Amino acid sequence: MQGLTSEEAQVRLEKYGLNTFPEEKHHPFLVFLSKFWAPVPWMLEIIILLEIFLGKYAEACVIAILILFNATLSFVQEGKAKNALRLLRSKLDVQSRVLRDRQWKFISAQKLVPEDVICIRMGDIVPADARIIHGEVLIDQSALTGESMPIEPSVGVTIYAGSIVKRGESYAEVVSTGVHTYFGKTAEVMRSTKTPSHLQKTIFSIVKYLIVFDVLLILCVFAYSLYQGIPLLELIPFFLLLLVASVPVALPATYALSTSLGAIELAKDGVLVTRLSAIEEAAAMDVLCLDKTGTITQNSLNVSGLRPYSPYTENDLLALASLACDEATQDPLDIAIILAAKRCQSEFLTAKRKLFIPFDPSKKSSEAIVLYQHRTLHVLKGAPSQLLKASDQEHAVSHDLAGLSSDGSRVLAVLFGEKGSPALVGLIALQDLPRESSAEALQELHDLNVRIMMITGDGEETARSIADKVGIFGKAISREDLQKAQKKEIVQSGVVYGVFPEDKYRVVQLLQNEGSICGMTGDGVNDAPALKKAEVGIAVSNATDVAKASASLVLTNPGLINIVEAVRSSRRIYQRMLTYTKNKIIKTLEISVLLSLGLVLYGDFIISQLLILLLLFANDFVTMSISTDRVSFSHQPDKWDIKKLMFVGGVFAFFVLGFSFFVLFAASSLFHFSILELRTVVFLTLVFTGQATVYLVRERKHFWHSMPSIWMIGATVLDILIVSMFAIKGVLMAPISPSIVLGLLVSVAVYFAALDYVKIRVFKFLKL
Repeated sequence: MQGLTSEEAQVRLEKYGLNTFPEEKHHPFLVFLSKFWAPVPWMLEIIILLEIFLGKYAEACVIAILILFNATLSFVQEGKAKNALRLLRSKLDVQSRVLRDRQWKFISAQKLVPEDVICIRMGDIVPADARIIHGEVLIDQSALTGESMPIEPSVGVTIYAGSIVKRGESYAEVVSTGVHTYFGKTAEVMRSTKTPSHLQKTIFSIVKYLIVFDVLLILCVFAYSLYQGIPLLELIPFFLLLLVASVPVALPATYALSTSLGAIELAKDGVLVTRLSAIEEAAAMDVLCLDKTGTITQNSLNVSGLRPYSPYTENDLLALASLACDEATQDPLDIAIILAAKRCQSEFLTAKRKLFIPFDPSKKSSEAIVLYQHRTLHVLKGAPSQLLKASDQEHAVSHDLAGLSSDGSRVLAVLFGEKGSPALVGLIALQDLPRESSAEALQELHDLNVRIMMITGDGEETARSIADKVGIFGKAISREDLQKAQKKEIVQSGVVYGVFPEDKYRVVQLLQNEGSICGMTGDGVNDAPALKKAEVGIAVSNATDVAKASASLVLTNPGLINIVEAVRSSRRIYQRMLTYTKNKIIKTLEISVLLSLGLVLYGDFIISQLLILLLLFANDFVTMSISTDRVSFSHQPDKWDIKKLMFVGGVFAFFVLGFSFFVLFAASSLFHFSILELRTVVFLTLVFTGQATVYLVRERKHFWHSMPSIWMIGATVLDILIVSMFAIKGVLMAPISPSIVLGLLVSVAVYFAALDYVKIRVFKFLKL
């Protein structure tokens, strides 16, 4: 081993670059500006320009404040997300022992180049992909490959950057650095990964339908104006009035507030939210991909099976095996056996260890020389194939050996006795066992109709064994099957084993292409691209910083049980947002038709633009209190069906419009109100029916079936009191008598109580 000279290293550094990868940086101000770049903000911004063009500066300022409120709320909440690439980069920023100019030196891992010779020992993080050239080490690559068992690479085998050396010391030659490493390729996949957002699509779809409906109304009014000879300039304020009334100004803010409050609720349940839209998408999640190691399992080896041979007992087997272990080596196998032995009682625990010989890769065993009952005896622990080689015992225990290893467990043999002729004590099986809560959590997810897939880098036997223990069903396919399998086979499978990080990413992508809303859980660097790609990326509590930064939900408690509450909470939030959306659709259709027909019937605006803006606060922003409503969760994934929502909105808008036109007719024909008084009555009607609609549609059963939140009731009462006082005192509108206000309020209450029975039949017909 000569290593490189400084000059050779410099040439390679210029050719291959630093042992790191480009870091994406997003200036906070640019992130904030991006909140103004979406379909709904575009529409509101166009309205602001039109308001300024017409000289309506006050109205333009009000709408601008609303846009700013939406953007600020979203920016503050989502500002908690971390930069995954920066954390990946910091992981590589370690000091390495490297042979340069025939001398061992400590240099920054960032300056390593291919063909550098490095020294790695217990406790080190492997700084680059490197090929073993001398020595023996035990390498933990679970955070990279997903394989729970540590590996013992022989000379010539490549180990990956980011792995941890658990035992031994070795020399290795660097083969890849930076973005070319296994670690770096994972980062590149993450950098190019975009998380789909269904929330923006949902909002835009709702707005699209409402705008199309408004355009049709505008065309009808325009045709009427041509017939009546009304100047076009006089209609521009009306068209603007329709747009302001139709664009759901408070919809993004309500969604942001609902999800923000939901994020606070989830934090109390041990789930941190780093991307608000993931809450809405968790409600719709119909398939959850689970990484096995560290997610379903404990990511630590445990004794999973014991087969002692007479005259020894299970306790004797563990006690003797522990004598051939040493906690100082930090070997996962030794630690698992020592922990198990501490819970047992055996006379062999009285033996005094005189000498411990660490694991010898050539013999595949460790050995202890002990003093027991005044005799010097030997205890050997290691691979059965080596310890029982050329022995008649090998054939005798082959059946037991096959049985213990059938579920993918690592099996060790323990021998005890005189030097040269120790007898077989028994076999010990070790496995990364499922967490105690995994089976329960997965059953509850099944009950919520979320389909489970386990994706793992482990082999078939281990994967099938864990799947059976925790209740994951479905066909098991290998990585090779994945490459040639039809989409349908992948979608219907329950286990995918032997996969690489890019395969996890591909499975998520295939599920999304089939229309699924996909969740992905994980804990390691290898899971990061798939976590970022999935609509709902979930990092478990023991996840690496990289996995946590890539995920949209981070669990703070061990296991999967918090995912269940995350799904339930998300579905409750969906119900709240659904109530607001249905209410907004009904009110928009009501206002649009009422204003259009009012203009045709009365030849004038039956409500002013100022009152429309006041209506935004009196209805839209007051109904943001829906974000606190007491609701139950659905036992099915909740997905937005915009067409059905529009149909439901149309049906109820028809009934509400009937009432509104009756009030309009009574006010003009029976009470002979002036146009200014008529506008006040129309405004109150829209406020009162708007509040009543919320309570009508929030409950799928009769409105009295469940109690709304105190905040919601309080907001409604305060809203009604304020607008009623404005109407009586003539603030911003023409005054009307208290008796008219009270009569209108009672009429709305009676009418909507009757409409509640119609609602039951409509919901039953539509199977809501």
